[in-house]
Amino acid sequence: MISKIDHIGIAVSNIDEAKKLYEEVFGLEVSGIEVVEEQKVKVAFIPTGNSKIELLESTDPEGPVAKYLAKRGEGIQHMALRVTNIKEALEEVKFKGIRVIDEKPRYGAGGAKIAFLHPKDTNGVLIELCERE
Repeated sequence: MISKIDHIGIAVSNIDEAKKLYEEVFGLEVSGIEVVEEQKVKVAFIPTGNSKIELLESTDPEGPVAKYLAKRGEGIQHMALRVTNIKEALEEVKFKGIRVIDEKPRYGAGGAKIAFLHPKDTNGVLIELCERE
């Protein structure tokens, strides 16, 4: 079901400030920045070999990333696992007793189809299933 880690999502207060660490210290480059209105977030992708780092800045004080930052501060917010068929993957995890936050896939950054699993059933880790064309 899982082909690789697609990306690690890191909640940040300010993408422009946060990306300096990855660019200036680690020599990585941001490949693109986009706003995903549906998720109330601005996203910057930083390729790292076969996966990516995803910086997440809230665009709405009531958005999920803003709430995460208020509760926990900056840091790893989720881990995204690449799947070949997100609808089948959702059915499989539900069949195996994992609660899902998203009953059906929704639009994510970079044109991905995404769905989140409930962290209470995944050892406290917010896991995103991610299908890309």
